[in-house]
Amino acid sequence: MVQGTSSGAGKSTIVAGLCRIFSDAGRKVAPFKSQNMSSNLYQTAGGLKMARAQAIQAVAARREPDARMNPILLKPLGDYRSEVLVNGRFYAEMHAREYYENFVLKQGFPLALKVLDSLRRENDVVVIEGAGSPAEINIARYDIANMLLAEKAESPVVIVADIERGGCFASIVGTMQLLKPKHRVLVKGFLINKFRGDLALLAPAIKTTEKMTRKRVLGVVPKIEIELPEEDSLDGGRAGSELPQESWGWQLDLLAKAIKENADIERLNRVAGF
Repeated sequence: MVQGTSSGAGKSTIVAGLCRIFSDAGRKVAPFKSQNMSSNLYQTAGGLKMARAQAIQAVAARREPDARMNPILLKPLGDYRSEVLVNGRFYAEMHAREYYENFVLKQGFPLALKVLDSLRRENDVVVIEGAGSPAEINIARYDIANMLLAEKAESPVVIVADIERGGCFASIVGTMQLLKPKHRVLVKGFLINKFRGDLALLAPAIKTTEKMTRKRVLGVVPKIEIELPEEDSLDGGRAGSELPQESWGWQLDLLAKAIKENADIERLNRVAGF
């Protein structure tokens, strides 16, 4: 499972890159995101809707996009209301309070777990993407996209941090401090994303961060100039509809190459159970 210290940390692209890397290694791979909020939708061949980010990840895994890869999708309508899609179909329009109090734990979470189980049975590995940050303690009891899911699925977690925005090491340490002890155990390491500059300058900060968290930094991935859309609603990137699907392949190969060259792939393979 790939989680992030914030929205826009690069979870979607890291998941896409890992899907391509595992697929290149001959494994049957599927992406999965239990719940997300996005206006950037993709329609499958069967007419079902899912987040475009998961469709791109499916292509990265050399799989046909499947609405099960994104079983709960919230399409924002404004004024704290969203259109809720379940397994690709319209389910209801809900206010955020109604969603959290009446739907997410009672109906959404069991549904997501059932769908995840089906994907796990069909694949060698499922690369799960988190949402926002696992350290949003105000909604932690309802957060079925991060540590609640990782705990239930017994999934190892890699946390991605965006160094381009600043505060990268503070966000890593702070995220770990805010997690429950049982959830810290699930974290197997960190990826620093969107780096530009001299890698040697990061060495002291990496050493301190590893000492404070007792977890390894598994790689420093450079800023990659690709145009695959992020899925989180706060990213503010280009609309995915502007990007022709035929352009996805070479960008995914470029992304996978960058991750392979700048991350500890052997350790990431072990995290994935290989």
